[in-house]
Amino acid sequence: MSRPLAILITLLCYLAALIGIGVWASRRTHDDGDFFLGGRRLGAWVAALSASASSSSAWTLLGVSGAAWAWGLSALWLFPATVSGFLINWLWVAPRLMEKSRADGSLTLTEFIAGDRQHPLHTTIVRVASVAILVSFLFYIASQFQAAGHAFSSAFGMSVNASIAVGAVVIVAYTLLGGFWAVSVTDMLQGLLMAASALFLPLVALVAVGGPGALVAGLQEMAPTGALSLTRNLGGWMAVAFVLGTLGIGLGYPGQPHVVNRFMALRDVGALRRGRLIAIGWAVVIYAGMLLLGLCGRVLWPGVPDGEQILFETATRLLSPVLAGIVIAAVLSAIMSTADSQLLVASSSISWDWRRGVAGGPERRGLALTRAVVLIVSLVAMALAVFAPAAIFSRVLFAWHALGSAFGPVLVVRLAGYAIDSRAVLGSIVAGFGLTVVLYLMPDAPGDAAERLIPLMVALAIAWAGRRRA
Repeated sequence: MSRPLAILITLLCYLAALIGIGVWASRRTHDDGDFFLGGRRLGAWVAALSASASSSSAWTLLGVSGAAWAWGLSALWLFPATVSGFLINWLWVAPRLMEKSRADGSLTLTEFIAGDRQHPLHTTIVRVASVAILVSFLFYIASQFQAAGHAFSSAFGMSVNASIAVGAVVIVAYTLLGGFWAVSVTDMLQGLLMAASALFLPLVALVAVGGPGALVAGLQEMAPTGALSLTRNLGGWMAVAFVLGTLGIGLGYPGQPHVVNRFMALRDVGALRRGRLIAIGWAVVIYAGMLLLGLCGRVLWPGVPDGEQILFETATRLLSPVLAGIVIAAVLSAIMSTADSQLLVASSSISWDWRRGVAGGPERRGLALTRAVVLIVSLVAMALAVFAPAAIFSRVLFAWHALGSAFGPVLVVRLAGYAIDSRAVLGSIVAGFGLTVVLYLMPDAPGDAAERLIPLMVALAIAWAGRRRA
């Protein structure tokens, strides 16, 4: 059996399983509560792995391994940056958000942070938040579709544009069918596949290098290129800025609507406690594995034109066709597990938050509107991926920090037990999102420290200034 045929059969079986889950989930989806939060019935494994997979997109498998290939040891700062985000979310955010969102009946993060529904600014807050989510997710989803294009192109030699279309059709199909249930259960499956690949492929690469000693020796030979520097050969305040900017990635976790909505959907406290252990363990495996893979790839194939392709290079050069197909399916898992969740949140921001749950008709009409929005957002994101491609690493981090700065500060202050004046809520969201966009368009600081820290701190200061005891 040829390699492309083996990979194709593996992927077709995998994609058929995803569509099957979508059909199963459609039978459990009857209203908006089911479509957006699965009726708040998520158990530990589904919640933990779906939240984890949703937060760890193609950026994790392709971007983090690519960063380790390009940066060398300085990429190791990505490990505490990302794992700290998991710790913040699961130890502090999750228990509080689960309790408080149940108490006020919120179905979305926007609905929760908007606060008092009777305040004159409430509608403005909801709509500004919806626009921020939609703009950020268009870039985020486009990067996932672009990564799907790389995966199919690497496996079959297909054009990137055709590959983007294939990946998008599958994602949209099961999202439209089953909503939150389909997204969460498929994300659990995808999270398991990602973890298996992150355990297996880096070990294969390490064996190919010759073991840990040979890896260290190989990196030492590349010392003049900065492979052994922990600060990318930067010194003084620029080195500090690089480290702080990289660690700042973890501060964006609480503000991710497509991740924290799993906490709102948890079944009970027992599921939360078990899910916490599963999710944190998963993060350690994934990020450690991708960093190791990138470092091994730097020694094995230093001349690869694009570091974000190092996972594909390793899989196709070192594995059998079937195993290579499984690894490529893992990449598609990372793409789908994020894109489907983001499509769901983007649609909820328009069809639920914007209309505030009153579409002028029965619930079935509300679901029809939601599914229409999913389709429209998908088409726009596909167009963005085709006509305005960009590096996956940078595009994802822009969207990540735009959302984290817009929503994280307000969420954290509210979960700390404070009510926030509606003017401060609006100001915090606008400042966090707006400053991220402005700084993204300006020349980069080391580690993008300005983009990752300044908007977040300004937004937090505004939210904190507007607090009062609930």
